[in-house]
Amino acid sequence: MARPFPREGSGRRRGPVRRSSRTLLIVCGRLRDHLRNSAVSVVVRGKACSPTQLVTYARGQRDLNRGGYDEVWCVFDVDAFPDVSEAAALGRRHGIRVAVSNPCFELWLLLHFADHHAYADTYKRLLPLLQKHVPGYDKTRVEFATYRDGLAKAGERARALDPTGDEHTRNPSTGVWRLTDRMARPDST
Repeated sequence: MARPFPREGSGRRRGPVRRSSRTLLIVCGRLRDHLRNSAVSVVVRGKACSPTQLVTYARGQRDLNRGGYDEVWCVFDVDAFPDVSEAAALGRRHGIRVAVSNPCFELWLLLHFADHHAYADTYKRLLPLLQKHVPGYDKTRVEFATYRDGLAKAGERARALDPTGDEHTRNPSTGVWRLTDRMARPDST
């Protein structure tokens, strides 16, 4: 019977070794199947709370599974939360990446269809703009297949809104593009 692996020093080469998938823990309420990539395992945990509580929860989930995640992300909106800057700083201190949408996640969705540069104080300001492209939009039932074709354009538009990476301080802006880029190209930094 042949050996399954050649002996060390036998001169025979092993075939290519498939790298195991990168595992991302994403803590949020909504981002589930926005992008599929077999090289990335995505574990989504939902938690309704303030941004600081969300980052703290993500840290706890990471610590419960030491070494189980290559990256940990928190996705949240600015909305009316007073602790967004604190949450972003807490994430940086603990190696948790944040993807903040200012004022809300619907900005990220809108960018799949159109540019948007005007200040928007609430979700209600962006909703009619998004509904022009997605009639009947319901934030509790986001069908990510609706947005798939516009993903690259949304990323370009989001990068143009905030080239600094401090989207929590700029309105409108969203950092969700960094997460979707990581999901699409797991070997990039």
